Amino acid sequence: MAGVPKYLSSLGLAEKAGRVMSGELMTEKAVRSGKAKLVFVASDSSDNTKKKFTNLCDHYKVPVYFPDTKDVIGHAIGKEFRASLAVIDDRFAELIVRNINGEAKGSIGGNS
Repeated sequence: MAGVPKYLSSLGLAEKAGRVMSGELMTEKAVRSGKAKLVFVASDSSDNTKKKFTNLCDHYKVPVYFPDTKDVIGHAIGKEFRASLAVIDDRFAELIVRNINGEAKGSIGGNS
């Protein structure tokens, strides 16, 4: 897996463990229910989708990141593409944030 950012590998592990909810409706449900610990929104999502999740995550105090395209995020969790996903496990969320913070600055945008 050389060249794959660590946070993407960690997302894949979280998905395999059943600790990811993906797709816009499921992500929104996870945030509103308090299950979401970390949210990803694809950088190529519509401005409306980005704004919706930025406002929602700000309101519910959930960190939100806009790291990669729908294809990259989807591929990381073994799906075709995904505009958004929520990590619903504290430990996986902490691991992913540590991996993001270890990546080259400027390659991943975050808002928390």
